[in-house]
Amino acid sequence: MWDKPALMNAAANALYAVAALLVLAAAATQAARLPVFALREVRIGGELKHVTRDQIEDIVRRELRDNFITLNLASARTAFERLPWVRNVDVRRHWPARLDVALEEHVPLARWANDALVNTHGEVFQAAYDGELPVFIGPAGAAREIAIQYRYFRRGLGTIGETPVQVQVTPRRAWQVKLESGTTLALGRENIEARLARFVAARDRTLGRLGRRIDYVDLRYANGFAVRIPELRHEKAEPKRGRRTG
Repeated sequence: MWDKPALMNAAANALYAVAALLVLAAAATQAARLPVFALREVRIGGELKHVTRDQIEDIVRRELRDNFITLNLASARTAFERLPWVRNVDVRRHWPARLDVALEEHVPLARWANDALVNTHGEVFQAAYDGELPVFIGPAGAAREIAIQYRYFRRGLGTIGETPVQVQVTPRRAWQVKLESGTTLALGRENIEARLARFVAARDRTLGRLGRRIDYVDLRYANGFAVRIPELRHEKAEPKRGRRTG
């Protein structure tokens, strides 16, 4: 190698080039830290109902310590995503000194048993909420399916003035819907849309004429349904309580 001047010159030039790049990189790093590149504004966008100003200011103070150039956008996004009500975050630099943060909140659709909430996308999330919501009950991973069925139940039952307040699916895929009026509808595992439609079509001309409170309707029959009327059960039991023996 030492007797090949051309090769030695090429190697020397390469070393000079690497050294120059290292110097430029160090200079760029130092320049990026100059006050001229300070992050001067964080602009928050999105329709926010649950994320508070204090929460945002806390993240800006604790997490956004770097300047406009050195700020890690992925880390900033993760910091905002940790807020309980935040579903999605988009973070972008806006030259010369502004960070734009667009926040998408969860929109609550229901409660997931007593443990969490379900948003309008059928996703389960953890957050505090004291408003009135229907309750979804089911095995893990069933929230999205229940959310889809709930919308169908709400539309169908709304035509007869009923509102679903609880939707439950068992691990064997059997469905039950509890109404605001106190009635529970057992829909079973098959043809649940058709069974509900049959109930909606027949309710006013059948059950609506009874003038009795109905707490359970079994719709798992091919051509009809069975009902449970608490008052009738109470009336049948009453004579027994008044009978004496011995």
